Parts: sequence; C-alpha cells; structure tokens
Amino acid sequence: MKINNNFGLDFIVDKLTNSIENAFSGDKFQTEVSILSLKDFKTISKSKEWLFDWKIEMKDPLKEVYKLTIVGNSAIIQGLISLEIKPDHVYVHLLESASFNKGNKKIYHGVPGNLIAFACKLSFQRGFNGVISFLSKSQLVSHYENTLGAFHLKNRIMIIETPQALHLIGKYFPNSI
Repeated sequence: MKINNNFGLDFIVDKLTNSIENAFSGDKFQTEVSILSLKDFKTISKSKEWLFDWKIEMKDPLKEVYKLTIVGNSAIIQGLISLEIKPDHVYVHLLESASFNKGNKKIYHGVPGNLIAFACKLSFQRGFNGVISFLSKSQLVSHYENTLGAFHLKNRIMIIETPQALHLIGKYFPNSI
C-alpha cells in the first residue's frame, strides 16, 4: 500500500558525504539531480520499492519532483524529493531514499543529505539565499538540528538558513558555489 505523508518528514541523514558513498567499499560516486520524467514515474509506480505515493506529488501543479541518480547511470533512482517554490523559500514536501538505500543493509550513504543540499541549491537559484523548510516528525527534530544544522522554528517546522545551506551545497555540489 502506498501512503502519502502529511504528518512530517522522517528521513534519516545517515552521513554527510561529498556525493554518495558505497556503504561497503567506501567508494564515492558523483550524482546528478534531475526532474522526474513520465518514463521514470512509470518505472517507480510499477515498483513496490517506494513507500510514498509519488503519483500524488507528480499530479500537484505546485510541486516539482526530482530524482537523484549516479552520473552515467540515470536508470537507477537513488532517491526522490518533492519541492514547492514558495514566495521566499523552497519547501520540501517529501523525501525518500530508494529501498536499497535504507536500513542496515543500505548500498549507499548520503542520499538524504544530497537531496536536501539540492533543495538548498535550488533555493539559491531561485533567489532565496538557500533557505528551505520542511515539517519534521516530532522525534526527528533534534536529528535534523544535529545533522543538517536546521533550526526548529515551532510546531515541528524546520528551517535551513544560508550558512547551513552553503555548508551542505559545498559538500555535495562544490563547483556550484
């Protein structure tokens, strides 16, 4: 059963890497983030690997859905993010690592951090100085404060401001600053 998340994000930032890192060998792979195409969507919608209903995200005209892939291997999606451009920042609606990048047997570290860094980068591109926000699950507020440098505004609303955004972008997209 696919679910939609209206109660806060619950991704775990396993490690801030410089790209994504193979959990077994430590090898690093450069990534790219691009808009999720209709062909990509058809592939993920047939799969039982994704927890969230990305069809809802794709149908919403206010949201943009992006995929994270390894450079040179765009057929395998490492993670997905749904974003909305607000008047003064980028809002993260959903973020999900592929099932093979979750838990103790994950293949790659760094997927959630990479996607959050992309949201910060997009925020700079849209003139918002890297500022992003998202709604957190209660039990993960301190996790996001500690791993991403986000601050807890109120009612589980998390904000990443310019200095923290620059730090994340510098790790994942060093040539774009």
